Amino acid sequence: MDKIREKLGNLKLEAESWQEKYEDVKEQLKQLEQDNTEKENQIKALTTKNQNLDNEVEKLESELSEHKQLSEDSHNLRSHNENFTKKNQQLEEELEESDSKLKETTDKLRETDLRAEGLERKVLSLEQDRDDWEKKYEELQVKYDEAKKELDEIAASLENL
Repeated sequence: MDKIREKLGNLKLEAESWQEKYEDVKEQLKQLEQDNTEKENQIKALTTKNQNLDNEVEKLESELSEHKQLSEDSHNLRSHNENFTKKNQQLEEELEESDSKLKETTDKLRETDLRAEGLERKVLSLEQDRDDWEKKYEELQVKYDEAKKELDEIAASLENL
């Protein structure tokens, strides 16, 4: 019986040892499960963070694309603006030249108008002189006709004599 008691004591010790090992393993399992839960939570958080970062990357890429397009549009607009500025400057120069020519032409037109007015006055004066000469001619023609008639009458009366 001693041997059985000894064996029972050994078995008890062994059971206690296994119980301690079981408790240790149970504690380790609990710790591992807790670690696993923490790791899963970290994985979920990192997955969410990764998705957010992917969304942020897509958003930034979209913004980058828009900014590139805006930059290209801005460059095109700047180029068009430079072309329009050059054309505007050229048109302003042409306008100044046209204004200068217009002033010159206006001055010449004024001179021509003044000359034309002078010539019109001269023409009117000459027409008046002509009208006066025609009037004198008609008066002289009438006197001539009268004098001729008188002379014819005198010549006729002389012939009758």
